[in-house]
Amino acid sequence: LTVSLLRHWTPRNIRMMVQTLIIAFYVIIVDLILKAYWPEMSRNLGPYVGLIITNCIIMGRCEAFAGTNPPKAAFLDGLFSGLGYSFVLLLIAVPRELLGMGTILGVNMPYFSSPYWDQWIIMVMPPGAFFMLASMLWLFRSFGTKEAKK
Repeated sequence: LTVSLLRHWTPRNIRMMVQTLIIAFYVIIVDLILKAYWPEMSRNLGPYVGLIITNCIIMGRCEAFAGTNPPKAAFLDGLFSGLGYSFVLLLIAVPRELLGMGTILGVNMPYFSSPYWDQWIIMVMPPGAFFMLASMLWLFRSFGTKEAKK
């Protein structure tokens, strides 16, 4: 329904991304309802919620590039898109773990696991990812090239 209502206002070149965001929105809403009223079912389905959203991102990329380019170019695009996606996930996850738990891959980091450091528990919760993403965008825009500032 939402996709249909927005189809006339969504530019063709970003339509798939908008559809992905709509799907992610509804998946998260359903997950929140499950957590509120059926916590056991939410725990059982929890890992799959992220997979649905990740698959939407991959589907969007396939639609945008692989469907209109030759196999070699599509392979390279898929490889480097996957590596780039992994890099972004690490760029967000590593500081979150360090600030939230004082560890990296479960190994205590000297300063961050000392009595002088208070763990930022919010960083290991879902909102921590949004804080980290916003902080990174702010840093990249503040210290980026002049072209990025335009």
